[in-house]
Amino acid sequence: MENISMALLAHVDAGKTTLAESILYHTGSIRKMGRVDHQDTFLDTDSMERARGITIFSKQAGFRLGEKSFTLLDTPGHVDFSAEMERTLQVLDYAVLLISGADGVQGHVQTLWRLLKQYRIPVFLFINKMDQEGTDRRVLLLELQRKLDERCIDFGQDRKKEDILEEVAMCDEHLLETYLEEGEISVSEIQNLIAQRKIFPCYFGSALKSFGVKELLEGLETYIKEPEYGEEFGARIFKISRDDKGNRLTHMKVTGGSLKVKQVLQGKEWEEKADQIRIYAGAGFRTVSEAPSGTICAVTGLTKTFAGEGLGMEKESISPLLAPVLTYEIRLPKGCDVHRMLLQLRQLEEEEPQLHIVWKESLGEIHAQVMGEVQIEILKNLIQERFGVSVEFGSGSIVYKETITESVEGIGHFEPLRHYAEVHLLLEPLERGKGLQFASSCSEDVLDKNWQRLVLTHLAEKNHKGVLTGADITDMKITLTAGRAHIKHTEGGDFRQATYRAVRQGLKKAKSILLEPVYEYRLEVPQELVGRAMTDIQKMSGTFAGPELEEEMAVLTGMAPAVTMSGYQREVTSYTGGRGRLFCTLKGYEPCHNQDEVLETIGYNSEADVENPTGSVFCSHGAGFTVSWDEVDEYAHVESAKKKEDIQIETARAVPRSFSQIRLDEKELEEIFARTYGPVKRERNAFQKTVRSVSFDSSSGKSG
Repeated sequence: MENISMALLAHVDAGKTTLAESILYHTGSIRKMGRVDHQDTFLDTDSMERARGITIFSKQAGFRLGEKSFTLLDTPGHVDFSAEMERTLQVLDYAVLLISGADGVQGHVQTLWRLLKQYRIPVFLFINKMDQEGTDRRVLLLELQRKLDERCIDFGQDRKKEDILEEVAMCDEHLLETYLEEGEISVSEIQNLIAQRKIFPCYFGSALKSFGVKELLEGLETYIKEPEYGEEFGARIFKISRDDKGNRLTHMKVTGGSLKVKQVLQGKEWEEKADQIRIYAGAGFRTVSEAPSGTICAVTGLTKTFAGEGLGMEKESISPLLAPVLTYEIRLPKGCDVHRMLLQLRQLEEEEPQLHIVWKESLGEIHAQVMGEVQIEILKNLIQERFGVSVEFGSGSIVYKETITESVEGIGHFEPLRHYAEVHLLLEPLERGKGLQFASSCSEDVLDKNWQRLVLTHLAEKNHKGVLTGADITDMKITLTAGRAHIKHTEGGDFRQATYRAVRQGLKKAKSILLEPVYEYRLEVPQELVGRAMTDIQKMSGTFAGPELEEEMAVLTGMAPAVTMSGYQREVTSYTGGRGRLFCTLKGYEPCHNQDEVLETIGYNSEADVENPTGSVFCSHGAGFTVSWDEVDEYAHVESAKKKEDIQIETARAVPRSFSQIRLDEKELEEIFARTYGPVKRERNAFQKTVRSVSFDSSSGKSG
């Protein structure tokens, strides 16, 4: 019997933790159903969670449905903690998406839907709060079909079985033929459709009043298909945390074989033993000697793991799709050791990778990139609790990114005395949202495979800075095309320097553009105020569709820069007298609407950034000297792959098609002769005559 991992996902205040309590209560996992407002829920165990009434950290608990065993993961619903939620998606077999019947499909729900699609997770939907006045099951189902997927099907028990089967059959052409012939669809066929994300069963009810929950549980028991795992060991790490004694915990799902206590685990550059295997349930845990496939567990003894890392057969790491859009200076109290604090904050960064701590050497400041203002309050409390330091956060600014608009070659050379490395990289722009991709097209005859692997490691190990504002680069493919090492003088660190410089030199040569975070929004205002709202959106450099009319409200949807939308929620509340609502969710990064203004404000000088040099270091007469980025190509030791390609193209263009004069020397003539008539037979010590040059008419095939 395999364990099934399932998570509850929702917009904040949709009732997710209440549903988790109801599921655990109805399956006999807990004896008493806790309530968020009573601060006694089983899964929200942290004092900050109970005080705020929101889930901040993902937790787990086990339950059984008939013969099936489940691990339930409760994830944060607040948009500021989306990164915590997204990491959980990496280890799910199924998800239950909870939607408030009173609010319908809000912006963050659509973000969750996109993520579930991206990670290919089968979904059941539970529409909650149906006990509230004004909720309409039919209207809500139509909204789900319009805004999420037309294959959302009402699986409620009060519906006729044949109606449900007919709608299910319509979602698959092959199944429709079977259904028309036989008038029946098997449970296993429905299981397969759900597992393949071809249908999405919907259940309606109230988690607080416990109606509709049993129907949902029956649906999960009937229609969830147990996963199949291989014999080879594999595991996916989705979270790092620390227990109340400071022990570092690596949370993972075993995706193949089994994990045993004292088993040696390997990452790319580490090898450590699993000291203890814990199975958590709320705040408590039990230890086991072995975790079979499908188990979600926490392992002690591992010091170098990170969220998203794969172990065993799960070789590839997974990078998150969501990213922080705000950056704040962390202001320390007087007398606080800034370097010690930096190390302590790195601990928190391990547990919350999207926190992204940045040390600004030139300013002597620590900055944190975060998702929003609620996360800042939580961070302040965490730092106080964990390290006993009371910090403040400065005013926030937007996290920009940079990319390029054209392909370019970057060259980096590092050759101070007794060191040597040269790296050539092709930088190519990618579509928005693709992030960074690394590859090699370099021949092993040119650069040994080990050195190539090292270059790719150095490309992936840091956030490379753009040359416009010093922001992280994104949306490009970087390919190693050529390089050179010295048989005696090259050390590993030399290729790190050459690689970093090659990226920066390429960026200096390319046309770079600044990218800014953009929100997708849904704005609901009284109809008489829609003109004001449209004017506001235009002023914010946003776009809008609509307005659509929903009873007395007008609805605008569209996109707008995050920087201009900041604080607009308060404005909406003010001018609508509390009747207007704004829902925002991060769509991604797009070209900055006011690039010149931002560049002038930031005032970044790429040449003055000593931590990220754009030039290279060459050697002459036993001493190293620096060469400016715009002269590196002339000094490079390896011929530019791009220049070689350009020359080949120009040569091809220059050759007339009808006739070509080819000068063949003796060696080339001998090779042609050998290919045609076989090897040339020579007598020992034979006198060789010089072969004269010939002209060859390619159109007639005659020589002259």
